[in-house]
Amino acid sequence: MRIDAWLAEASAQLEGHSDSPRLDAELLLLSRLGKPRSFLFTWPEHELPEPLVANLAGLLARRQAGEPVAHLTGQREFWSLPLKVNATTLIPRPDTESLVEAALELGLPDDAEVVDLGTGTGAIALALKSEQPGWRISAVDRIADAVALARANSEALDLPITVHHGSWFEPLSGQRFDLIVSNPPYIDPQDPHLGQGDVRFEPRSALTADDHGLADIRHLAEAAANHLRAGGVLMVEHGWDQGEAVREIFRQAGLTSVRTGRDLGNRERFTLGFLAASA
Repeated sequence: MRIDAWLAEASAQLEGHSDSPRLDAELLLLSRLGKPRSFLFTWPEHELPEPLVANLAGLLARRQAGEPVAHLTGQREFWSLPLKVNATTLIPRPDTESLVEAALELGLPDDAEVVDLGTGTGAIALALKSEQPGWRISAVDRIADAVALARANSEALDLPITVHHGSWFEPLSGQRFDLIVSNPPYIDPQDPHLGQGDVRFEPRSALTADDHGLADIRHLAEAAANHLRAGGVLMVEHGWDQGEAVREIFRQAGLTSVRTGRDLGNRERFTLGFLAASA
């Protein structure tokens, strides 16, 4: 079967199962061809061998069942970095890039000490390192498989970060940072969307938190003063409807100049606050 014919047929099969059936089909095919996307447009008449077509049929069936493309291909791009992904971590999402962009605009020193808590694939830490090679960046995750994945991504991308195994601040005793950044679990465990779409295949522990999704954010805010340098920043991602609640949590924790930033869809997506220089 020719590439153009397969893509047309695969796209039709994924209609109703994906918001981007053509793109999904292209990504699945490219993951097996090991070629750049330009190959599909340059060689549409290229014949796909039957064993490959059979393998792709299995991938299409899994995608029709809702399994994320990133899990099927083992990779997701974030901040133009090709990251390895697996079912033990969240799949990096474009909205989180707004948090990375805001962190880079803080004007931190060239040798800033930074930590990414709940790092998963290492997406945030590695994106920051790619832009600020002088920053000394640590990352923490309580899931051993996630730690191994973040380390593998760090090595594959030649972006050196230090990845610790542990829960939140536990491996960081006595350390203080210019920036603490996190994309923690923030979904209410009762949220009906947990049974829909790609999130059905992602680890629930990385998605949900008690107290209507705010428990982990509250923990980070309350503990931040013990791990921030004077004038340091805590920045966390949260749900589009949680901005007001998170700002109040930050203020109650003693953080100052608290403000919320928006994502690519102009929704409130992350909040940051500073540890007062006099603290």
